[in-house]
Amino acid sequence: MSKMVQSSAERIDIVYLWVNGADPVWRHKRQQALAHWETQQQTDDLARYGNVAGRYRDNGELRFNLRALEKFYPNHGHIYLVTDAQVPHWLQPNDNLTLVDHRDLMPAAALPVFDSGHIESYLHHIPGLAERFIYLNDDVFFGATVNPDQWFGAEGVALFTDTAQVPDYDTLQTNETALVNASVLSKHWLSQRYPKYRHAPRIFAHAPRPMFKSLLHELELAAPELFQQVRKTVFRSWRVPPIMPDLVPRWMLHTGRAAVQTQQALYISSGAPDAERQFQDLMAGFGRIPFFCINDTSDDSADDAPQLQNIADALGKLLPNPSSFERVD
Repeated sequence: MSKMVQSSAERIDIVYLWVNGADPVWRHKRQQALAHWETQQQTDDLARYGNVAGRYRDNGELRFNLRALEKFYPNHGHIYLVTDAQVPHWLQPNDNLTLVDHRDLMPAAALPVFDSGHIESYLHHIPGLAERFIYLNDDVFFGATVNPDQWFGAEGVALFTDTAQVPDYDTLQTNETALVNASVLSKHWLSQRYPKYRHAPRIFAHAPRPMFKSLLHELELAAPELFQQVRKTVFRSWRVPPIMPDLVPRWMLHTGRAAVQTQQALYISSGAPDAERQFQDLMAGFGRIPFFCINDTSDDSADDAPQLQNIADALGKLLPNPSSFERVD
């Protein structure tokens, strides 16, 4: 069926968050917000890696992500790009893509926001969003032909867990990542609500996240205190873990609306000592790898650091052809 005649119930929309951390207007906004935030909060509230440059750096991934989407999933639904008063300079107006400004999604009193956990707690409130959608970080790419039934099947949505275990803490940790603390949050909330719940100390892989909009509304009604809490953050705080990457999938699994799948996906850490080998694996497996993530772990490195150039070089070789979402100069 053509995308042009798909109903909201049939189509699978795509949602991205995007930021250009090099934008001087945005950087000034961030600096002002951080200065104010530091007068209101304890200085150790920031989550580990919660405000490093790599969290906001634009390595050009979105342009290539859209190329991969068009190549491997041409029958995707509508695309929603959530931004903070920013537009990629290369973006071509397209009837199948809508820019969603923070001001149109979140209360004015909450802005500005630099915590993705806060922003993504509102995704199911995007006007016009289909019941089924896939939430993609711009550094998570489809790497082979997409079969929608793989992501939305009879058992619900498909979830992918990381192979490595994480520490099974009982309390939130000041020096742990947001994902580890998100697991702690899930453990407490789900154990209190569901006596038969058993917590597995693992995190979920960097992967496309298939979602049902109605289930997110259901969870928001079931856990209003968690949504209210994360919607008070400005920057990522270890005290307030995100909901979307851990609680949502664990809750869907426990309530029978999701199933774990095993896929030979690929995770690349741009700052890792063996990053070159990881990129070689990507080049060799592209077209067969269902999805891959190129995570910018260079943190506060300069924007012209060699490891960042490796990202651009690899994506340029794999996805050289512009998509219909790019300007032709």
